[in-house]
Amino acid sequence: MRKVSFLRCNSESLFLPKYELFELGSQLRRSSDSVITNIVEGYGRSSYKNDYIRFLIYNHASNDETINHLEKIMILYSILP
Repeated sequence: MRKVSFLRCNSESLFLPKYELFELGSQLRRSSDSVITNIVEGYGRSSYKNDYIRFLIYNHASNDETINHLEKIMILYSILP
C-alpha cells in the first residue's frame, strides 16, 4: 500500500463533489490530521509509558479510519486523481 500523507489527503479531498466536501471529505481531513496529532501527543507523553501506548493505539485507529475513507472514495469516485 502506498504511503499517504495528511497534506495529500487534505488537498485531494478538495476534488470531491461539492456535496461530499463537508461530509466524507471533512471526515477524511480530520482522521488524517488525527494520525499526525496522536503521534506528536504520544511522543510528548513518552515518559509515561501507558499514556504513550494509549496514543499509539489512537494513532492506529485513526490510521485505519483514514484508510477506510480513502477506500470508500476510491470505490465511489474512481475518476478522481
